[in-house]
Amino acid sequence: MTTSPPPIALTIAGSEATGGAGAQADLKTFQARDVFGMVALTCIVSFDPKNEWGHRFVPVDPQVIADQLEAQFSCYVPDAVKIGMLGTPTTIDTVAGALAGYRPKNLVLDPVLICKGQEPGAALDTDNALKSQILPLASFVTPNHFESMALSGRSAIDDVDDLIAAARTIHEKSGAAVLAKGGVRIAGPDAVDVFYDGTTLEVLSAPKVGEHAVSGAGCSLAAAVTAELAKGASPLDAARSAKEFVTQGIASRLSSNAPFDAVRQLNH
Repeated sequence: MTTSPPPIALTIAGSEATGGAGAQADLKTFQARDVFGMVALTCIVSFDPKNEWGHRFVPVDPQVIADQLEAQFSCYVPDAVKIGMLGTPTTIDTVAGALAGYRPKNLVLDPVLICKGQEPGAALDTDNALKSQILPLASFVTPNHFESMALSGRSAIDDVDDLIAAARTIHEKSGAAVLAKGGVRIAGPDAVDVFYDGTTLEVLSAPKVGEHAVSGAGCSLAAAVTAELAKGASPLDAARSAKEFVTQGIASRLSSNAPFDAVRQLNH
């Protein structure tokens, strides 16, 4: 019996040692959504239990990042690419240069703007580089509550109307489809996200599963969007499917000794 080859998805992201987020969560999501996954590691992040579970952050050498991408794009033509944590302006330069040459048809940006392990000045430089070099390449953007404020220029997002306005602004600035994540940070019984692509506006909601953020939910949502786009789904259908996938993963969360739980990437 012959089978058709699976869609291929690539994540360009950081390693998160406990497996709940980052590249580990992305690869588990790709597997659960029936796509062949690859990862180009950009940094290594490990929580520090001795310092309020902050991030210990180690960037990968830029040449090593470039080598990974060269090997991946030489072997395969990814159907979709996700960008997660990049972490430094130098890494952003390297990734932006590579993607400008390879031009993936679906590029999902999960815009990780702040890393607790960085000094404020370094974090700001990274944020500005991400906005100027990576955001214009994206076809789909998945900002969380804080990132939606930063990318839209809003000082607060307190309700669904604010989230809708932020999604519209981010689309106008980037031209990308936007899935702005409200999650548990907007009051009410439902976890609410907003999809907007310049034509279609849809509020995606599901009953909240607890009132606290779960590690890896944002990574897994963006990775699920990437997987669905790789399979040929429309951006809206990819957003709907990803929302359902992450809601199930949050409901089946894994508890830990840290002050947060981790999402589980469940198969269909």
